[in-house]
Amino acid sequence: MNRADIAIVGAGPAGISAALNAKIRNKSVILFGNGDLSRKVELSKLISNYPGLPEISGKELNEKFKAHLDKAGVGITDEKITGIYKRGGRFILLADLKEFEADCVILATGAESLKPVEGEREFLGRGVSFCATCDGNLFKGKTIAVSCDCPEEEAEAVYLSEIAQRVYYFPSFKSSLERENIIKPHSGIKAVCGQNRVEEIKLKNGDKIKVDGVFFLKQSAAADILLSKLETENGRIIVDREMKTNIDGCFAAGDCTGAPYQIAKAVGEGNVALHSALAYLSKIGKNQ
Repeated sequence: MNRADIAIVGAGPAGISAALNAKIRNKSVILFGNGDLSRKVELSKLISNYPGLPEISGKELNEKFKAHLDKAGVGITDEKITGIYKRGGRFILLADLKEFEADCVILATGAESLKPVEGEREFLGRGVSFCATCDGNLFKGKTIAVSCDCPEEEAEAVYLSEIAQRVYYFPSFKSSLERENIIKPHSGIKAVCGQNRVEEIKLKNGDKIKVDGVFFLKQSAAADILLSKLETENGRIIVDREMKTNIDGCFAAGDCTGAPYQIAKAVGEGNVALHSALAYLSKIGKNQ
């Protein structure tokens, strides 16, 4: 099992800020995220309010972030975290079938790109899943629906199509994915329905489709889904001025804590979260 003082979930501006400062303070850190860093930043045509870097494009800023990480010797672990729980005073982070361990966690997961549909949370574990690798085999030979919010997750949809008999596919982007058993309805998912388990989905145009399960493949899952009992409000993680959550040893920074959704704000919060994590490590006797 991979172990570190601090695990940071998300390689956007907040997670990068926290990771760089952790490295400066000689703490071992695992930074989880995409090697291409933040897609949101990458797609920003022009950033005018980042101090010292006027009129910079998102692509250029991401390149500078990556160069800084490389110079500091901070690597990115390209694994999607699918669950976090606390065991024996330490945090266990699950990435499909892999486990990572850390004394404390900083959540920098960004804002959810797709808001939950009706029934999505209610049927979690009863036909709804966020992890293709974890739960795909449970639906071998069955009919499923797959909602996907970014091209990077489409490989998971392909994997599911190799297992399931029929896949109703709902990409939120222009997708060229075509397979014999993949059907792309012309309307999006409005609700997940059923009694004790998922039985069907209701589309925005009023149509209903019988399914055995629904996979929501998201670039950033809701934080309270990743970590049970984490307090959130209207989709944002509740934090104090020290970026502490209601769970001891867990901190949050960036867009996942709410507006304003600004890069400068995220970088600052990442710094604050890291220093609060250092104080926590000292409190539990991990300051060496």
